[in-house]
Amino acid sequence: MKLQVDGRKARGEKRRTEIIEATLRVIERDGVAGVTHRTVAAEAGIPTASTTYHFSTLDDLLIATLISCARDMATEVYWMIDRARSRGSRGAEEVAGLLAEALGPQRGRTMAEYELYLLAARKPELRPAARRWLDVLTSMVRHDNEVAFRVFLAGIDGLLIQGLIDDEPPSAEELRPVVDYLLKPA
Repeated sequence: MKLQVDGRKARGEKRRTEIIEATLRVIERDGVAGVTHRTVAAEAGIPTASTTYHFSTLDDLLIATLISCARDMATEVYWMIDRARSRGSRGAEEVAGLLAEALGPQRGRTMAEYELYLLAARKPELRPAARRWLDVLTSMVRHDNEVAFRVFLAGIDGLLIQGLIDDEPPSAEELRPVVDYLLKPA
């Protein structure tokens, strides 16, 4: 029996993805304060009615964007862990490279994601979506010491925040010793 794909559902998912990506671009450019159904629709090149059809409230749109960011980051981290394990590495080089990418070429997106995460501090309805990324990471990474793992994650967050306010983004080579230190067994 051949499985039939519902074209409407596929188009709807594609449109939702386009809206979420447009939302991230608006946040990169204007910050979370710049997100409205109208600005997102203009960025996506679609009618405003389409954004409100897929996301009736701005909170719905922001939650979906946070979840999408968490999913994308989890996928990236999964493959990074896989590469590190295949090389027999503890992952310092891979993590440093990921951070350098996030603070260099992907700086705008990283800033947009952090702005979304910080918005969750003010808007409790966004907190479950913001915590999802930590939950996903915790489930993906084997660790024996919960405290050491939390220190590692806090250190990574600190490196990202510090890197975002630096005039020049740090290189993977500059980040590597710090990441190496964070990965040392407790």
